Amino acid sequence: MGNARNIAFWVVLLILVMALFQLFSGNQTTMSSRTLSYSEFVERANSGQVDRVTLDGERIILRAKDGNTYVAIKPQGDMVTDNLTRDLMAKGVAVEAEPQAQSGFMSLLAMWLPFIILIGIWFFFMNRMQGGGRGGAMGFGKSRAKLLTEKHGRVTFDDVAGIDEAKEELEEIVEFLRNPQKFSRLGGKIPKGALLVGPPGTGKTLLARAIAGEAGVPFFTISGSDFVEMFVGVGASRVRDMFEQAKKNAPCIVFIDEIDAVGRARGVGIGGGNDEREQTLNQLLVEMDGFEANEGVIIIAATNRKDVLDPALLRPGRFDRQIHVPNPDIKGREKILSVHARKVPLGPDVDLRTIARGSPGFSGADLMNLVNEAALMAARAGRRFVTMLDFENAKDKVMMGAERRSMVLTPEQKEMTAYHEAGHAIVGMSLPKCDPVYKATIIPRGGALGMVMSLPEMDRLNWHRDQCEERIAMTMAGKAAEIIKYGADSVSNGPSGDIQQASALARAMVLRWGMSDVVGNIDYAEAAEGYQGNTGGFSVSAETKRLIEQEVKRFIDEGYETARRILLEKQDEWERLAKGLLEYETLTGDEIRKVIAGEPLGGDDNADKPSSGGGSASIAAIPKTRGRAKPGTDPEPAPL
Repeated sequence: MGNARNIAFWVVLLILVMALFQLFSGNQTTMSSRTLSYSEFVERANSGQVDRVTLDGERIILRAKDGNTYVAIKPQGDMVTDNLTRDLMAKGVAVEAEPQAQSGFMSLLAMWLPFIILIGIWFFFMNRMQGGGRGGAMGFGKSRAKLLTEKHGRVTFDDVAGIDEAKEELEEIVEFLRNPQKFSRLGGKIPKGALLVGPPGTGKTLLARAIAGEAGVPFFTISGSDFVEMFVGVGASRVRDMFEQAKKNAPCIVFIDEIDAVGRARGVGIGGGNDEREQTLNQLLVEMDGFEANEGVIIIAATNRKDVLDPALLRPGRFDRQIHVPNPDIKGREKILSVHARKVPLGPDVDLRTIARGSPGFSGADLMNLVNEAALMAARAGRRFVTMLDFENAKDKVMMGAERRSMVLTPEQKEMTAYHEAGHAIVGMSLPKCDPVYKATIIPRGGALGMVMSLPEMDRLNWHRDQCEERIAMTMAGKAAEIIKYGADSVSNGPSGDIQQASALARAMVLRWGMSDVVGNIDYAEAAEGYQGNTGGFSVSAETKRLIEQEVKRFIDEGYETARRILLEKQDEWERLAKGLLEYETLTGDEIRKVIAGEPLGGDDNADKPSSGGGSASIAAIPKTRGRAKPGTDPEPAPL
């Protein structure tokens, strides 16, 4: 959008320059000519120096034989004109006549009309480049808050599911707006602000829209980035104008989405403390809780970066309530699926509870996408309703990526992938603290040549040390399998994604979670990332860095040795599973156990179908060629 506006600006400027050039070039003949008195004109005409004469009202424009152009003022009167014309023609001078130029108001209008049109065009394009709206080209300081009305689609709390605690907090604000006397008679005051905090896609903006639909009061919505422009002082002016609008419509709600764009902590980073963003934040702080009262104006803001917000913005009196909007649990996921499945015809075999159990870590937006993908798959297959198979396939596509069956793999590559994934599955099924293996496949999906998915039996809220150690062992089992089968010299880059996951988990154990007895219970992640956003953070000695890397390497090496030991002990089961993957390409949990035990699967048609007891896939996939985030683990801290 910014590039389009810049191009439009230069196009308009070029048009204006060309128009002005054309306007002034039309008068070039008159401006470059010399002025003569009437007597001088008569003398030149009598001496034969004039070649052509143009009579233009009161002016005589004559072209001399030497090529020069002159202008003289003719005396008024028709008789003078007739005599002059007769005398000039007698001397062989060509005489031309043009209509007399307009005078008075019309002459003035004709002179200034081109300038007025050009100025109008300039203001029109400036208004378009500034996004139109209030104030147009001169409205930089006007607020861009939009008033949400019924025609935009009314949303109520019935459309919000899976986040009951957050909804209850905001229902109280709606009750404040509907019946303020209920609370004021006991001395209670309406909250001035509520900050919605949570991961992306959990429904923070949807909650704000539901408040607007339930309260029945004016609802202004604006993004944090709409305050800051290239002009100094514009953001502060827009904040003032927004609160002026809100006060005129009180009681009302003002919703600021992504407030971290304007509310970051002051004095952090490079550049000092007098930039445009900080001026905007200062004005916002004053308007929310300054000398002037803002009765009836409730500020609701949403962010997923609470850690970067200014402390003055978070204090009571500005944001009295900080409402956490987390990813839903299994009951919440089932309710969210029910809301999104209202407009989707479901088959008799669809069990939303099973789908919810097989999608831990999914946000509300992820579940909406899951239902939509299932509906698209059913429509592509020509069905009149969505079946459980559509949901299973949609879940695999969302979590693992679309199948790339057209990708050609050599028999050697398929065999290495099969042994790699079979190693993950055997080690994962052998360790008690690992999540149960749900599905293994050697069909390329997304950026992976194959993967093994695990299904947690319930939502994981925290990680224990033994669980982390077994997870690292399962992650490193792919590389151990390749080395056992093909030797250290033939190992491929397939385990690169496994190494990234194992390193991220091991670093989190050492740097954040205090699971290393050697390093101790100190959060060293701040040293890597910088303390409070300042470059460098606190210093760490070379000896501490050495201990940290030593402990990270120890966790990974121990996990690798555990995986190698299990694969050597269960080499027969590992071989059977690898050959089963080569034959069937995709196996579910129950089918994996049958293949390991040497039992028949009951036909090839069941190979690609999830078994009834297998449950549903989780997002804990182990891709071959790229890392994938694991539920419950923090992102990898920067290396020291």
